[in-house]
Amino acid sequence: MNTSARLILRCLPRSIIDKACKLHSSASLASGQHLPINFLTEDEQMMKETVAKLAKDEVLPLVRKMEQEHKVDKDLLRKLFENGLMGLEVPTEYDGTGCNFFTTILAVEELSKVDASIGALVDIHNTLVNSLIKKVANEEQKKKYLPKLANEYAGSFCLTEPGSGSDAFSLKTVAKKDGSDYIINGAKMWISNSDIAGVFLVFANADTSQGYRGITTFFVDRDMPGVSVAKPEDKLGIRASGTCMVHFENVRVPETNILGEFGKGYKYAAGFLNEGRVGIGAQMIGIAQGALDATIPYTLERKQFGKQIFEFQSMQHQIAQVVTEVECARLLVYNAARLVDAKQDVMKEAAMAKWYASECAQRATSKCIDFMGGVGFTTDYPHEKFYRDSKIGTIYEGTSNMQLSTIAKAIKKQYS
Repeated sequence: MNTSARLILRCLPRSIIDKACKLHSSASLASGQHLPINFLTEDEQMMKETVAKLAKDEVLPLVRKMEQEHKVDKDLLRKLFENGLMGLEVPTEYDGTGCNFFTTILAVEELSKVDASIGALVDIHNTLVNSLIKKVANEEQKKKYLPKLANEYAGSFCLTEPGSGSDAFSLKTVAKKDGSDYIINGAKMWISNSDIAGVFLVFANADTSQGYRGITTFFVDRDMPGVSVAKPEDKLGIRASGTCMVHFENVRVPETNILGEFGKGYKYAAGFLNEGRVGIGAQMIGIAQGALDATIPYTLERKQFGKQIFEFQSMQHQIAQVVTEVECARLLVYNAARLVDAKQDVMKEAAMAKWYASECAQRATSKCIDFMGGVGFTTDYPHEKFYRDSKIGTIYEGTSNMQLSTIAKAIKKQYS
């Protein structure tokens, strides 16, 4: 693909993208400086503003349509690919944008300020699917899949099953050896992006005698015989994000479709979900900030008893508290993202970021509806959608209780 096709909004030169995607932390460490967590370089700020403009110009006009149709608009999906947002961390040699993890977090946050469904699409595709392939696939697999994932089709991370949610490693999908192939049978549930995915990263137990240590990850192409995708679930929120059951009935895949090492699927799931949780944190702070951005101007315009409702001290205190909580959530998310780029263990920090950001988003969006009064309860305003979209944050990629358990384990280890 030529350079012009990769221009974000066709206004950002590739040289700027490449500069913006360098590790911010490496520059500060090399110079001995310790900059604030939320400090953005000039190029990072430009990327943030550019994605925000794309969200406003291209996503916002389609939000209601996609919400009603329960799917991402095809032309918008094409623009996400054309503007490099579906290959943010894919290296340039595989026709990706070549950004770091923090840039992905900024993009997810900005998109989610407008529509969390698009934030979810870009987040999961980049932080789970592309990231896993980039880090553990062999060269042949990278050449085959990364260019397509960056430019042609979405991918899905197939872990959850009807009987294995929080207990992810009790999965029942199996892959039985048959000559030089494996035969996969099972069903996956709540699979994001599965309605538009061209490839699935399927976690299946290829050696049940080893328990969870037999779990192996496979590339399964959508058009392989035996693969079927059910209709999208009718959900409370992020309704344009396709969430479907995916069935695998005697799906034959070659041994060369194993992603990474045999029996290491459980490690990949646990490790890469940490990055995914930081992405969900970014989605949640985007939702919360989007709700605030749609609310505070209203409180400065709406008058009761002869003055702006913002001027009432009780309103000021409530707004100040919500804004402070959202900023705290942002700092947790940004810190975890910087640690990912610094190749540090982020198990605890990712859990903290996701837990606090998702709980914060629910509180913030609920309070914003309160601040808006009756109009916030109608579909004429975006507040009820922000509220509905925020609920998923405490559920997917690890419930709030699971995050608290993870944090507690880290605390026990620290003091033992």
